[in-house]
Amino acid sequence: MQVFTSRTESKAGPIRRPPFIKNNLMNKALSLALLVAGIILIVYGISASNSTGSSLSRMANGVPTDKTIYLLVGGAAAAILGLVGVIRGSKTT
Repeated sequence: MQVFTSRTESKAGPIRRPPFIKNNLMNKALSLALLVAGIILIVYGISASNSTGSSLSRMANGVPTDKTIYLLVGGAAAAILGLVGVIRGSKTT
């Protein structure tokens, strides 16, 4: 009678994870990375909106610079996608 001390061993050899578990871990990691990147972009966008160039652009045109808008919109989109992926990826089947 064999005694197995590791949970990754069996009589047939090492236990392999099903593909959906590996994909779930990769999706969760990618979602977390998107969430963090989105938050960082939003912080940079807020910082850019308080810059001198953006203030002058708002004074002249009434709108902030394109860079500020791109950072804020891109950060919001990345953060939303990351958050949805984290919430959706936490479900196990």
